[in-house]
Amino acid sequence: MTAGPAMATAGPVAAPGRPVRAWTAAYDIRLALPLGAFFLVFFLAPLALLLLVSFYADPGMTRFGLDQYARFLLDPFSLRVLGATLWLGVEVTALTLLLGLPLALLLTWAPGRLRGLLTLIVLLPLLTSVVVRTFAWIVILGRQGIVNAALIGLGLSDTPLKLLYTEGGLVLALAQVQMPLMVLPLVTALSRIDPNLADASAALGAGAWRTFLRVTLPLCLPGIVAGCLLTFAAAITAFITQSLIGGGQMLFMPMYLYQQASSLNNWPFAAAIAIVFLVAVLACVTLLNLVGRLSRGYAQA
Repeated sequence: MTAGPAMATAGPVAAPGRPVRAWTAAYDIRLALPLGAFFLVFFLAPLALLLLVSFYADPGMTRFGLDQYARFLLDPFSLRVLGATLWLGVEVTALTLLLGLPLALLLTWAPGRLRGLLTLIVLLPLLTSVVVRTFAWIVILGRQGIVNAALIGLGLSDTPLKLLYTEGGLVLALAQVQMPLMVLPLVTALSRIDPNLADASAALGAGAWRTFLRVTLPLCLPGIVAGCLLTFAAAITAFITQSLIGGGQMLFMPMYLYQQASSLNNWPFAAAIAIVFLVAVLACVTLLNLVGRLSRGYAQA
């Protein structure tokens, strides 16, 4: 008895105990050359040039040395600016996570039309210019702004409060601006959770809070880590918002770098500030990535 055409054209059959290997198309590595060349010219080359400039020991760039790095690392003022910038990122990330997680849960559970409206509200900061958003917060937080008018109208304050040019006002403005970067990864992680797990937890006697803490929260940890990573990196580098909302009373790394490069024309020290800031940010990102890997293993356990 001979095999029919269907049997003759059948795909490969795996041996017992061996999985079937998926067929994948092979692409020429040369297709990635344009992207690699773009990355090399517009990112790696300027970064290498910046590193080279940071090794000049004097503003005139006549001799090499580690003077600029020693100046930064041995200067308490520069270290305070770096610490204040990193702490600002931590504050903004914590507030964004605190406000974004309930919003992400609401987006996940909302019906179709309401979900579309909430998604538009979340994405609205990304659809608006950062300058427009920042000036809107200046109007909101000003002495004659909406917040002070509401507080005085409700009798909670007799005089306008100083909300603008304060760290609290800056954290609040940055949290609103960076909110989509936190909510979108959370929504992605929450939407991948099997809803039957919550039903199984309730069937076993767990309440809503215990189900959230023991089931939902551990499974969405990768989304939390991704949102924290994006929010932290965006908050500490938000030059326009830090400058306009923070004013001249608070100094952070982006403005510190700008002052050295544009106002004082000290390009070697500005380059050293940029390299130190880059290393500090990469260290924080590496730490968050490590936490993310641990969380993914925990979520899959």
